[in-house]
Amino acid sequence: MKNTDFKYKNYLQILKEELIPSMGCTEPIAIAFAAAKAKEVLGCVPEKVIVEVSGNIIKNVKSVIVPNTGHLKGIAAATAAGIIGGKSDRKLEVISDITQADKQKIKEYLSTCSIEVKHIDTPFIFDIQMNVFYKDSYVKVRIVNYHTNIILIEKDGEILYHKETITSKEEGLSDKELLSVEDIVDFADSVDIQDIEDIIGRQIEFNSKIAEEGLKNNYGANIGSVLISTYGCDVKVRAKAKAAAGSDARMSGCELPVIIISGSGNQGMTASLPVIEYANELKVSKEKLYRALIISDLVTIHQKTGIGRLSAYCGAVCAGAGSGAGIAYLYGGGYREISHTIVNALSIVSGMICDGAKASCAAKIAVAVDAGILGCYMFKQGQQFKGGDGIIKKGVEATISNVGKLAKEGMKETDIQIIKIMIED
Repeated sequence: MKNTDFKYKNYLQILKEELIPSMGCTEPIAIAFAAAKAKEVLGCVPEKVIVEVSGNIIKNVKSVIVPNTGHLKGIAAATAAGIIGGKSDRKLEVISDITQADKQKIKEYLSTCSIEVKHIDTPFIFDIQMNVFYKDSYVKVRIVNYHTNIILIEKDGEILYHKETITSKEEGLSDKELLSVEDIVDFADSVDIQDIEDIIGRQIEFNSKIAEEGLKNNYGANIGSVLISTYGCDVKVRAKAKAAAGSDARMSGCELPVIIISGSGNQGMTASLPVIEYANELKVSKEKLYRALIISDLVTIHQKTGIGRLSAYCGAVCAGAGSGAGIAYLYGGGYREISHTIVNALSIVSGMICDGAKASCAAKIAVAVDAGILGCYMFKQGQQFKGGDGIIKKGVEATISNVGKLAKEGMKETDIQIIKIMIED
């Protein structure tokens, strides 16, 4: 693929848009971003807040600790953090500059301000409307489809900003329908390293740092540490443990940023950390690692394109298959080996549910990475799952398409029941 080709430029832009930093689980951070923006437009600290959200937002915010809040959880905590110390121009790092004094103000604000959360019926799976009030003045800020996609800003009846939007269409982002596994491998093989060095270098730096933090200290259920203490330090174990440890830390409010993929830090760590660990074990060049990470990242994004950013389908499955593909590339695999690795991995764990962001995400990540590694090792030994085996169809693209249908359409009722169970808890 030549660097003058449209597809080359498109793939490069996808990486730039998707591999961005975020501090904390991205759904609470999106809440904080909306709150910070609403407060800025209002011009003062609101005395009343109504947060209207879709079920999937409730699911992904309910149980996760919001960083820089003193270990507070939930939509109200994320809202208060955005209002008290948020800077909307920082986007998904909106609350990264909160001070110790701000943390105390957040707690005080939660105890004195009315913050009401409403579960709304909306066609958008990702939907946040932040309504803030002070005396006779109000501001509405609405975000749909993805974490920073503001479609409405309204103040005191005046529309300050508005754009039309379509359900599940990510306006303003590059077209991901052009992605295919064959072209991803071609792009990874041919990309000028200088074009992606900053993006991938930052991914390695940020995600490795939070993984080490997760292994060193007590976070969540300490899945990363459990894996190593139980199964030893073989590369297969380390690959799972590093990814799990990053999630351990992140779900428990660690204030280190991660590089996300498809709007998810857990998916960003799952797609990158196992590949980094295998690259260290195999002592490959930096360039080979970078190209392997491109494969893992883009394969993850490709799978998520047919599923959407939020669903009942655990996105770690996509990233685990992506990391398996990246590992296959490190072992010298090309399109054929990578395709079979993806199909094998998806045969093993497709259907694992997403019941929101919380400590158990780390364990799910370990399972997804294990499937990716097994998928790779299977084909290295001449073994594979074949078209007609369950949801598997002949050809990697047909299988990815089937998984997308399963996740987006087939698991709609599952998502409804998950949300119902979580709200009733």
